[in-house]
Amino acid sequence: MSRLRYLRLRDTPFEAREFSLLWLIALATYGVGDIVTTLTLLYYERRFDEANALLVASTDALGRWGLVLPKLAVFLLCLGICVYGARVGDKVLYYLPPVALSVIGAFATAFNLRLFVG
Repeated sequence: MSRLRYLRLRDTPFEAREFSLLWLIALATYGVGDIVTTLTLLYYERRFDEANALLVASTDALGRWGLVLPKLAVFLLCLGICVYGARVGDKVLYYLPPVALSVIGAFATAFNLRLFVG
């Protein structure tokens, strides 16, 4: 039970509602938008190839999971950094991970949609 206290924002200068909103936006853009549009382009449209060499190797080895698992690992790493930032009261470590994922996810989703539309 003592480990769960590290996952609470109660003893930090940050609010749970703000935390949830930041990560909901990151999940929507990076977690869902980017993954769904990339999978659509790679497996259903088939006119395009993945540009990231690491994801190419990963998808060659694991198929669709080769795209999802690395992105999930990055998401969880950023979430951990954010929680750590909240615990130590560091605004940069708290805000940067979800904002960066949101910006990257929004850009990647928009770029993928642009490719899909033509």
